[in-house]
Amino acid sequence: MDLLSALNENYLMLVPALWVLGFALKQTPKVPNWSIIWILTILSLGLAVFAYGFNVDAITNGLVAAGVAVYGHQLVKHSILSKNNNNKQ
Repeated sequence: MDLLSALNENYLMLVPALWVLGFALKQTPKVPNWSIIWILTILSLGLAVFAYGFNVDAITNGLVAAGVAVYGHQLVKHSILSKNNNNKQ
């Protein structure tokens, strides 16, 4: 199952917004790395509930949007790191 297909199209705009927020948080020295995923999850849920109301659909899609953003970032990060490590050997 494709994770993006599980995400309602109205929530797709959350994914790039969460990527930008995650990047900004990563550059902030006082924010520990372990807390970034929690901050993004809470922001995603808050934005989804604010935009679409407090219901199961908003909560589910807010969580999926956060998951897609974090998973997508990790996928890109590890693909690039793996490629760079292979080129050094």
